[in-house]
Amino acid sequence: MSSIFGILLALIAIGLGMILKGAPLASLNNPAAYLIIFGGTAAALFIAFPFRELKKFPKLLKIALFEPKLPSKAQQIARLVACAEIAKKEGFLALEEISESTEDPFFKKGLEMIIDGYDAEFIEEVLFDEVEAIGKRHRTGALIFTQAGTYAPTLGVLGAVVGLIAALGSLSEIDKIGHSIAAAFIATLLGIFSGYVLWHPLANKLKRLSLQEQELKQLIIEGLLSIYQGVMPSALEKKLTVHIPPSEREAYYEKVESEEVLEAKSA
Repeated sequence: MSSIFGILLALIAIGLGMILKGAPLASLNNPAAYLIIFGGTAAALFIAFPFRELKKFPKLLKIALFEPKLPSKAQQIARLVACAEIAKKEGFLALEEISESTEDPFFKKGLEMIIDGYDAEFIEEVLFDEVEAIGKRHRTGALIFTQAGTYAPTLGVLGAVVGLIAALGSLSEIDKIGHSIAAAFIATLLGIFSGYVLWHPLANKLKRLSLQEQELKQLIIEGLLSIYQGVMPSALEKKLTVHIPPSEREAYYEKVESEEVLEAKSA
């Protein structure tokens, strides 16, 4: 929920800042400024991207705001080590049960190719191509937010110019000029706020999530290829745990040891 917390904190900071500076919060009630910034940003995105990519915007926004829970590297390592133990004792065909029960399509695909007896180089090539394709799709999604963050501040300047034109058109009414000029800069405020507090940070969140997912998939590839090559489960565990921080590594080994104790007691 860090994204939601960050947006709320930004709104509070801007609101308190306006109050401390003596700017009335009522000045934010400017429908024309919202229309120019958010309507203009949407229009620019429709010009820049095909509709088949833009229709994913609500889903991408949900992912960025409510970060999906991915399996940890420790969980993936434990699953791979378990697969290595089964393959060592019963052969590759025994992995079919795990393949059928797993909900991860990427992991399932790798296991199926091992079970079907494909060449190791072919398995590696297919899985890495899959990771590359995922990365391309994720970059396109993040680019939509990056471009929105680029367009919004510029549209804020456009909104200010429109407001100043309106203000200059009422020079005969001196008492309204100050209010009109202040309202003109609300568009600039909204453009900068939405660009640098919403769209760019959300684009960075999507990029980070994409990188995290790709790292997990690369870990799976390394583990599956090691299983295919007949690496011992203990050796595989030592090989894969280098991908997690020392603090998490200690917690992982403690959890494994406790599970082994429980299994020994139940036996």
